[in-house]
Amino acid sequence: MDIANSPKPSRIKKTYRSIVQKYNSTISTLTPYTLYRWIFTISLIIIYLVRTFSLKGWYIVTYALGIYLLNIFLAFLSPKFDPALEMDDEDEDEDEDDEGLVLPVHEDDEFKPFIRKLPEFKFWHSATRATILALICTLFKFLDIPVFWPILVIYFIGLFGITMKRQIKHMIKYKYVPMDIGKKHYTIPKAVNNYI
Repeated sequence: MDIANSPKPSRIKKTYRSIVQKYNSTISTLTPYTLYRWIFTISLIIIYLVRTFSLKGWYIVTYALGIYLLNIFLAFLSPKFDPALEMDDEDEDEDEDDEGLVLPVHEDDEFKPFIRKLPEFKFWHSATRATILALICTLFKFLDIPVFWPILVIYFIGLFGITMKRQIKHMIKYKYVPMDIGKKHYTIPKAVNNYI
């Protein structure tokens, strides 16, 4: 196909691309401001909760938002490469071939940094978009489906408890900590820094 004869993008596609590029550049500029991003998102969640509690409705939307936030939070806490699967693969490799060079497989042999399944920025972005969508849903009365909300609350608390218990057991079993709070941060002493 000749480039000169290829159809030019329509005005709608150009406008859409322009909007997407502006959105992505705006989102990219927010990357270093972690604290302010989370303050904004938590403020949105509080506004959403105040709105739903004051209007006494949209419990299904609130439940869906809660389940989604729990799901992405678990992805944020989970390692990208599951240690349980890696250990199963190592056991299979040892059974298949005991000859030749073997890579270090013990925890003392190598340093494995914690890499999240869902990075912090994507976690924030997904949580913010979901909360904004939930706020928009509260503008439409047909989405206010009548439901006995205490059952949803009890089910959500049970689901939260079970999934967090499983996640914490997984962390303890495979000895990883997804948070960097309390970890040592090494800095260059001032005397050494003056010579650099």
